[in-house]
Amino acid sequence: MHNVVISGTGLYTPANSISNDELVESFNAFVQQFNADNAAAIASGEVEALSESSSGFIEKASGIKSRFVMDKAGILDPARMAPSLPERSNDEWGILCEMAVGAAKDALARAGKTAADIDGVIVACSNLQRAYPAVAIEVQAALGIQGFGYDMNVACSSATFGIQAAANSVQLGQARAILMVNPEICTGHLNFRDRDSHFIFGDAATAVIIERADQATSNYQFDIVGTKLITQFSNNIRNNFGFLNRCAQEGVGARDKLFVQEGRKVFKDVCPMVAELIAAHLAENKLNVGDVKRFWLHQANLNMNLLIARKLLGRDAEPGEAPVILDTYANTSSAGSVIALHKYQEDLPSGALGVLSSFGAGYSIGSVILRKH
Repeated sequence: MHNVVISGTGLYTPANSISNDELVESFNAFVQQFNADNAAAIASGEVEALSESSSGFIEKASGIKSRFVMDKAGILDPARMAPSLPERSNDEWGILCEMAVGAAKDALARAGKTAADIDGVIVACSNLQRAYPAVAIEVQAALGIQGFGYDMNVACSSATFGIQAAANSVQLGQARAILMVNPEICTGHLNFRDRDSHFIFGDAATAVIIERADQATSNYQFDIVGTKLITQFSNNIRNNFGFLNRCAQEGVGARDKLFVQEGRKVFKDVCPMVAELIAAHLAENKLNVGDVKRFWLHQANLNMNLLIARKLLGRDAEPGEAPVILDTYANTSSAGSVIALHKYQEDLPSGALGVLSSFGAGYSIGSVILRKH
């Protein structure tokens, strides 16, 4: 059995960003056109008028101020309101592969590793562009990595689940090092015409190198003290898009073929579950919540993170204890907590404890206890 560390993290950020003001301008133009086109039906009560959005509403509801996206023009076009990402030929690297490779190269550089040092690739994300071949095998080929690769999806918790899977392989001697990547084009499954959710998601990719502690040489090492996962079935966050849609024509194009959620129910259910899981995980490892210097929480909603931290600490988190990146990245699903880890780690002293935690559809929750090397 080998001790395992995270020796490097990486981040790919799209070139384009959309502010709340830009998003609201597009959304309200759509609303105004819809209401005008349906004025008679609205007046007769047959159709319900749509309500406009506002930047103030978005920031109060979520803490989000802007988001990075793979395509900006398509999203902001009131006649389209979806990213425009042309299909690539089978002879080209796919768009998720491209994003994953960008994040992976960053992580490999920080870890001081090359493709020859990696024995496996795990692509763990919410939104895979196809059923097969696995995107992980494509990433493996693009980087020139020998060994194995596979995809996994546990929605927003995919990264923590992927870290546990990678850590287990390394610990058991099945691999020297694993590249775990989280390419997320969340804007592809977002309904930009839904006032309650049109602002939630952004796009990004993250990568993590997990390797044997005795072979790690980087200055970015964290010992993996332990991992803990839990799932509990819920329909409160759901997306019914899939290959079986063509077998049920009546559902094609329905609202549930994009992201849908019962936000208030999710908030009420998930916050206590996350706090309880993290507290139990720390206790199992004979650690106190007060020993933790940083919580890298899933970046879905600022109010959720504030409440989870308050439940854990018994007080409001101080600046830096639970860093926030969703104000500029929005919710990037599985990538969010890793972005927080990537951006907020270098100031921690040796021996400092941190918890990386994700939570989302499923419900699925993951906790990874880390100690700065």
